Amino acid sequence: MTFGIWQDFYIQQQVLRGAGSATGVIGTTMNGVMYLSMPFLATALGRDHWAPWRRTIAIVGTVLASASFLLSSWSTEVWHLILLQGILAAFGNAMLYTPTTLWLDEWFRDGNRATAYGVQFSIKNVVGTACPFLMFALLQNLGFRNALRVWAGMVLIIGLGGIALVPLPPESTRRRQQKIPWSFLKHRTFYIYATANTVFSSGYGLPQTYLSTYASQYLRLPTAESSAMIAFFNAPGILSSTGFGLLNDKVHLSATTNTLISAIGSALCVFLLWGIKSNTIPALLIAFAICYGFFASGYSATWGGWITDLEKEAAEHNEAINSGMLYGFMNGARGIGYVVGGLNIFSTGGMEHRLEGSAVSGADAYAKIAIA
Repeated sequence: MTFGIWQDFYIQQQVLRGAGSATGVIGTTMNGVMYLSMPFLATALGRDHWAPWRRTIAIVGTVLASASFLLSSWSTEVWHLILLQGILAAFGNAMLYTPTTLWLDEWFRDGNRATAYGVQFSIKNVVGTACPFLMFALLQNLGFRNALRVWAGMVLIIGLGGIALVPLPPESTRRRQQKIPWSFLKHRTFYIYATANTVFSSGYGLPQTYLSTYASQYLRLPTAESSAMIAFFNAPGILSSTGFGLLNDKVHLSATTNTLISAIGSALCVFLLWGIKSNTIPALLIAFAICYGFFASGYSATWGGWITDLEKEAAEHNEAINSGMLYGFMNGARGIGYVVGGLNIFSTGGMEHRLEGSAVSGADAYAKIAIA
């Protein structure tokens, strides 16, 4: 969520050899790999055979992510970071994230699931709001190599500590099947939601990667103010993520209506704020980050309503369904969107600029496709 801070530092300090536009691919690849691996992990860990290994998988994932960040502190080429952070650390994160979301689903299987997901995403946005300032301080005072080593230690300590604190759901709430229930693949509703998720996610990950670089390279804002753009983007999601979950569970707004509020609100922010002059006026760029962050961050909290709709559809056809696995597949659709968005930026930005020659090719590509 704060990769844009690192990318801006890589570009400005020219600490890595490789294509400048490729630095943005590190962040989008990380998101893509993490979410694309979740359907497979959720499917496996939802079965009786592998379910007892969830905590072990989470621990191994934390160690893998920490080790990947540590090794990346010795990187000299952009492709080193794509491999270590974009692939290995991302997979480690998925190994941690998947078991915890499965436990969350089992704790709230009988109600308030959308709110629980929303609170989870709100906490993610708390981290996304605070970490830009932490990352900026580490990079400015320690340089990117030592900053990565400190971050690797934090990932290990906080990750393992968090795993130890997570309570396991009672046996009565656990839903595991010897046979994987694939019947949801026969229903159109799943494909509608998955396609919508992919399309939305292809744009959602871009501001997190490029807002900071765009602010510093195009608007010539100081580094501290540029880093704050990521915080402006994430802070509104603290409220909206839980809010959209409550709209589903407490107001009983339909999943379709809830999703449309988030999607249409996000689109209007792009057309009315970015499309006017936010790419040239700092105040409008801040307004874009805040407003888009509010509506777009709440999108994931609508998944709880989607899963409830799919469960009702399965019940009508007397079919088994695994909601934890469905959540994993929704994350997989998001991962496809992140990859598509990253490739779009990469192809639009082009490979013609080297890091030593142009520092803004990726951000330039972002500007070109922001309202596409």
